[in-house]
This record gives sequence, C-alpha cells and structure tokens, in this order.
Amino acid sequence: MGGILFYLFSPEESGFFPVCPFHYLTGYDCPGCGSQRALHHLSHLHLREAFLSNPLLIIAIPFLISGIYLEYFGGKERHPEIRKALYSKRAVYIILAIIILFWIGRNVG
Repeated sequence: MGGILFYLFSPEESGFFPVCPFHYLTGYDCPGCGSQRALHHLSHLHLREAFLSNPLLIIAIPFLISGIYLEYFGGKERHPEIRKALYSKRAVYIILAIIILFWIGRNVG
C-alpha cells in the first residue's frame, strides 16, 4: 500500500506526506530528509533523482535487503559469517559514524 502511495503521489507536490519535524524546527536536514522524495523517484525508476534526494537511503538499500534476506529467508543459517560481519558491534559503530558524517556534511555544504 505504501509503495503505491509513493508511486502515485509526489511528496514534493502533495500535502499527504508528513514534514520532517527536525527540519521544521531547525531548518536543517536530518539524515532521513529526502527519503520520501527518493522513494517516489525510485518507484518511477528515476535513479539519479532518487540519489540526489537522499544518497544515504540509496546506498543503504542493499544493506537493508541483505538484512531482510539474512534474517527472514534462511540467510543466517547459510551465511553466518556475512551476518556476523554486517551486524557486528563494529559494523554498528561504522554505520553510526557514516550517518553522523552524512548528517553534518549535508548541512555544511
């Protein structure tokens, strides 16, 4: 259902989608700002526009898909070393650092 809404309605033109509360209060973009626009562009296969809307989301999609596979489709039994590497404590710290650097970078540049 959500995918259909992102396909049919543009977050830029529709008042249907919520506004980011962080951006509304501060005027700065959060790491998730642009994700709704990116999903809308992805649903229309506009990859460049999706990446420009939120590059972090686009880069994270393979990680999210692998996580779904590993957790729900037998991947953790078949590939425990991949699951351990992608979801280790060290990986969590690296991902957190990437998110923070992205957050700062998109508001400075």
